[in-house]
Amino acid sequence: MRSSGRNSSGGGKGNYRGAGNKRDEKQQRAGRPRPEERRYDVGGSDGGDERGGRGKSGARGAAARGGAKGGPRTGASQGGRPGGQGGQGGQQRGRGQAPARPREYDAKIEERNRARYDKPQVKTPKTFGEQEGERLQKVLARAGMGSRRACEELIDQARVEVNGKVVMEQGLRVDPAKDEIKVDGLTVATQSYLFFALNKPAGVVSTMEDPDGRQCLGDYVTNRETRLFHVGRLDTETEGIILLTNHGELAHRLTHPRYGVTKTYLAAIQGPLPRDLGKRLKDGIPLEDGYARADNFRVVENTGKNYLVEVTLHEGRKHIVRRMLAEAGFPVDKLVRTHFGPIALGDQKSGWLRRMTNTEVGMLMREVDL
Repeated sequence: MRSSGRNSSGGGKGNYRGAGNKRDEKQQRAGRPRPEERRYDVGGSDGGDERGGRGKSGARGAAARGGAKGGPRTGASQGGRPGGQGGQGGQQRGRGQAPARPREYDAKIEERNRARYDKPQVKTPKTFGEQEGERLQKVLARAGMGSRRACEELIDQARVEVNGKVVMEQGLRVDPAKDEIKVDGLTVATQSYLFFALNKPAGVVSTMEDPDGRQCLGDYVTNRETRLFHVGRLDTETEGIILLTNHGELAHRLTHPRYGVTKTYLAAIQGPLPRDLGKRLKDGIPLEDGYARADNFRVVENTGKNYLVEVTLHEGRKHIVRRMLAEAGFPVDKLVRTHFGPIALGDQKSGWLRRMTNTEVGMLMREVDL
């Protein structure tokens, strides 16, 4: 009987290990998920609860799958106890949530990233880097001389000078802050200078700010980011052109008596006028602060006793035109300045501010040897 029992049990083992081994392996393999079907979001060890005694293997498989993808270890894998206890412990302790990462670790990661991306820029030698300066046609185009193609044509026509030498080839590099650039003999304003012409109305004070709250030149300037100042002055009741700029040297030379920049005025007076009035003004009218002389005088319009005369002079004393004509016996009813050097008022409306063209700026600079 013992032998028969041994034979029966042995036969069972033989059947498992022998002929039925491949079939059993196929059955076990069929129950396993394929690699592409595996789930790596490790949660609670529900498999341990369902499989009962196989909770240990189920927990081990879940931990292995989670670890393969860097996932957190669940309570089932930490418990290590077979059966349903491991699964229950995992559900009670973790429920599949990862523990909080310490702040020191985050700080180290941030410091490493900063060290990686905030590296100082390596300065290459000038022989291997970009050439110094900018191309001449680019500088001319930015200064308002036209498109780059038009500026290249100016260079081809030998109309451009750099530091007194005519440029004969394309591609010359210049430094706008240091080099003197001229087109047709006129200096090109290549720096960030501003030049405006304002037709000042009567009653406006010739200051950028007025402590008494009166209307002043600063009220007409919309660009407050750059400090502008007026070139010379006009009487409060005198209308006409006045220049505003941030080019200090140009403004200084335009108002200095040494350079003798002329100003032209139209004055409305009452006649009749003697024929020698122009000669008297050119010879000089004695005033309390010395003689004042006009460079030119002419009658523009005459309607009955109403005369419109033009006076040109290079002096800039206070109320100079009004005082000269009043001393000659002809008080001024209305006075308008029509020219400041080569810059004409033209048909610019009263109170309008316009930006001067690059040609006008060049003429002003040539007027004062800049």
